[in-house]
Amino acid sequence: MSGLVLLLRPEPGASASAERARRLGLEAVAAPLFVVRPVAWDAPDALSFDAILLTSASAARAAGPQRERFLRLPCHTVGEATAAAAREAGFSDVRTGPADGGAALAEVSGERVLHLCGRDHIALERRGLTVERRIVYAADAVEALPAEAAAALDRGALALIHSPRAGAVFAWLADRAGVPRASVSLAAISEAAAVATGAGWRSIACAGRPRDEALLELARQLCQTADGRVRE
Repeated sequence: MSGLVLLLRPEPGASASAERARRLGLEAVAAPLFVVRPVAWDAPDALSFDAILLTSASAARAAGPQRERFLRLPCHTVGEATAAAAREAGFSDVRTGPADGGAALAEVSGERVLHLCGRDHIALERRGLTVERRIVYAADAVEALPAEAAAALDRGALALIHSPRAGAVFAWLADRAGVPRASVSLAAISEAAAVATGAGWRSIACAGRPRDEALLELARQLCQTADGRVRE
């Protein structure tokens, strides 16, 4: 298949993925399916918590001035992109988890953690630890498949799915736009993201780790084959 990949994640993640894709020799088209916006929130007493949990770079960016009262706390993050956003936001003690939110939560010391998250989030829990959540941003889905996405799919682009919600939204928008599923190949960042897209696609493959870098490496492998399937 061609070396064209379609990136559907929100900005600034889409641009970051596009740059990584280009370094791998891929042509990238960014057509985000979500628009991220800050949400007003009430910050609790920082002295009541032992750590901060960030499962999205958007949370670090959207939390606004209120995050400053928590900067002294250890900040546990999922992925290097979120860790970088946390450092840019002013957190000095940033600890990157090995995989997903659950793995990051397992690394937290203490009794109470504040999870700054999006409106659509996974409610993480761990025995012996109180997790309090504050929604600091919303990622609103677009109402129609972006024209750039439709054009890229017409050119045989491999669609990259970065989350279960993105998979479900992409499937719904593609169906509404009349895109034949049998003509589209997908690469998903996780099994959950793949399942969320449903059935009927030309092919679908999952990255070995839930990381953008792993997904793009998978995309590079897929684009080197004629049928969009990784060779053993």
